[in-house]
Amino acid sequence: MPEISRFLGIIIAMFYKDHAPPHFHAIYGEYEITVEIDSGVINGRFPKRALRLVLEWLEIHKDELLENWQLAEEKKPLNKIAPLE
Repeated sequence: MPEISRFLGIIIAMFYKDHAPPHFHAIYGEYEITVEIDSGVINGRFPKRALRLVLEWLEIHKDELLENWQLAEEKKPLNKIAPLE
C-alpha cells in the first residue's frame, strides 16, 4: 500500500491495482475508508473529526490526487503529497 501522505495519525494511501472511480484510502487506527476524489463519496467508517480533516485535505490536494491516480494506472511511482497542517 503506497503511502502518499500522513498527518495527525491519518495515513493516506493509493493502490496500484485499484478499481475506478479514482479514489484513495484513509486509515486512522482501526478505521479505514475509501474516498472518491471527484465526488468526495465515502465508503467505510471513520471518526467525525478525522473525517473532516481528510475531506479538508482532499479539497486542497484534489489535482495532485488525480495525478497520482494516473501514475498508479501507469504503474509509475506515486508522488508524496503535503500533509494537512
